[in-house]
Amino acid sequence: MKRQNGFTLIELVVVIVILGILAVTAAPKFMNLQVDARNASLQGLKGAMQGAAGITYGKAAVKGQEGKTGSISEAGSTVTLAYGYPVATSEALGLVVNGLQAGNTEWKAFGAVANKSISYTFANQKGSTTECSVTYNQATSAAAATVEVNNCK
Repeated sequence: MKRQNGFTLIELVVVIVILGILAVTAAPKFMNLQVDARNASLQGLKGAMQGAAGITYGKAAVKGQEGKTGSISEAGSTVTLAYGYPVATSEALGLVVNGLQAGNTEWKAFGAVANKSISYTFANQKGSTTECSVTYNQATSAAAATVEVNNCK
């Protein structure tokens, strides 16, 4: 009688099919690149907003307007200020942050002026507009302007 060493072709095919099924069902849980890309984009917008607010505050300080409301000229346009920082409107932030100008197709603004904050989310994002966003909070007499990120999940 002859002894068989190794696996048959059918056994190898069955194992490969099982591994393929496991890979198809498990891989999406480990590779969520779209969410990582969106979170990186949100962090980039946060940095751009913070940098633009700091530069605007520096320009306002040079002109002696850092402690009050008013406006300064920015790239041929007038930016409305609150304590030296841009006010929380899409118009003011559109003037100082590259990519947030009127007519942009990447970011969608939402928020209320009464709250003195404005949020931006992806223009093509489906579902809730507050799922992942960057929020700019207008400066007050006691605090500088702040930027917060609500990461995508």
